[in-house]
Amino acid sequence: MDNLDASTITGIAVASAIAVTTGFFFYNSDYAPDAASAQPSDDIIALRIYPIKSCRGIQVQSAKLLRTGLDLDRNWMLISAEKREFLTIRSNSQMTLIRTAVDFDNDTLTITIEGKGDWKLTIPAHPTTEWLEGNTTLRGGVIWGQETDGWEYPAATTQPLSEFLGVDARLLYKGPSPRVLRGCGAPERLGRTEATKFADMMPVLVASQASLDELNERLRSGGEEAIDIERFRPNIVIRGHKPWSEDNWKTLRIGKAAEGGSGGKVVDLDVVCRCLRCQVPNVDPDSGEKHLRQPWDQLMKYRRIDKGLKFKPSFGMLCVPKEEGVVEVGQKLDVTGTTDSHFFISPMK
Repeated sequence: MDNLDASTITGIAVASAIAVTTGFFFYNSDYAPDAASAQPSDDIIALRIYPIKSCRGIQVQSAKLLRTGLDLDRNWMLISAEKREFLTIRSNSQMTLIRTAVDFDNDTLTITIEGKGDWKLTIPAHPTTEWLEGNTTLRGGVIWGQETDGWEYPAATTQPLSEFLGVDARLLYKGPSPRVLRGCGAPERLGRTEATKFADMMPVLVASQASLDELNERLRSGGEEAIDIERFRPNIVIRGHKPWSEDNWKTLRIGKAAEGGSGGKVVDLDVVCRCLRCQVPNVDPDSGEKHLRQPWDQLMKYRRIDKGLKFKPSFGMLCVPKEEGVVEVGQKLDVTGTTDSHFFISPMK
């Protein structure tokens, strides 16, 4: 310090002030996370899977956690027969009226359409390669500009879905070629190669009920109705001790058995990035109607916290499992590491 002149010291002071001011602009200190060691164990209060991408999901009490995500999550998707591109709730909110149900005893998936009680399609939930080769055709599809393979069901089988959506659609089951993660989960950033099925970005989305409750307080104070966590289409929902304490998670561990549960081995997850939102949460999954403003407008007021993509709000954290296991409602989730360095890199381009 003895060798620094006055101008250098002044420069350091100015730079520090700018850094502090900039940091405050992007991050609201009211919701700064605790250190990992200070965060108590949290409860998993819900598990959700969405067998068909962009269609209605279901709650389960337990699920296998695979390297590619929860078992049966986004294993299927609908595509345009003409363009071979995936269909999404972003452009057709009525997709949420396509319902799914899993019969775990018979290992089947049943697809129905809200208001079309005379039609249903029941297919194997875990089809064998032999079944797929005899009943479907291995073809290609495109999701976020990335070509992938999928087993295509016959057009006649899914014709009611095409009629309902107003587009010639095909149902695909994920093929054998892995969709290697991109963006923050790319091999050069994650340090290993991981893949997912038809999820937009990463294998697992974790969300906090405490954060939703805080958002709902803001919505109600503005004269709007509260919303359900399903709007955000998470896989794992925790109770949450403090709103938005998840923002700086780096690593998680699920391990302590639920009361009366079967337990299982410890499962660790890397939290690779925040989930930056589009307007899908504006869609009411019960009606298929899209609200013109909320919760998007409210989130935009105070949740643009990620310097990697400043014009989108954050809700939830995207994770990549490091091993496989079984997760159950009632299990404990522990934060084993935090970071101040999350910087969103889009995997969708």
